[in-house]
Amino acid sequence: MADEQGLLSSLTEDERRRVLANAVRRKYAKGEVLFHEGDAGDSLHLIEKGHVAIRVGTALGDVSTHTVLGPGDAFGEQALLTADARRTASAVALDPTETRAVRRAEFSDLVHDHPEVALVLIDLLAAQVRRLSDRLTEALYVPAETRVLRRVLDLATLFGGGGPASIPVTQDDIASMAGTTRPTANRVLKGAADAGILALTRGRVEVLDAALLARRAR
Repeated sequence: MADEQGLLSSLTEDERRRVLANAVRRKYAKGEVLFHEGDAGDSLHLIEKGHVAIRVGTALGDVSTHTVLGPGDAFGEQALLTADARRTASAVALDPTETRAVRRAEFSDLVHDHPEVALVLIDLLAAQVRRLSDRLTEALYVPAETRVLRRVLDLATLFGGGGPASIPVTQDDIASMAGTTRPTANRVLKGAADAGILALTRGRVEVLDAALLARRAR
């Protein structure tokens, strides 16, 4: 199972079984919203299959894609922290997706009986802090053009394991993930397409030459 190689890898086999035994399997169709920003939050999701985009609304009424997650990743962790938690972002399935949902009540019971299970939440929060810190440093010191290519490379790894990949995201998604404007992202992506690295279609980016993309993204 993907979880055993991802977030739950810090736990023992018995601890993993206990967490998953208390998780509810859920399935979502492509484009289905798992939850909306502002919804009451009561569960953490562990992705077993598929990919999920995490999106937030902006002050201007637009939607910004923060990240895309895949098998072994988890999201919705703030729902485990407080009883009155609200979702701080929306989660949308980019393709047929399956998750294991761990509800707050069951997780609290597990932690009470097996305190070491709290490592799941600690590891997840620590990973979030590292990712945000890395993105902040990158935004300050790395040119926007390179950030765009790096986000495409990240997605290529997520969807294709580092080889050719078909990525169901828009140029707006990539622009917001890279922290830049759509015109900048469009210019960079078109240049990569002209170089034979990518192919651009409506709502999708096809990575044709992952090795060259990796070199350009350094």
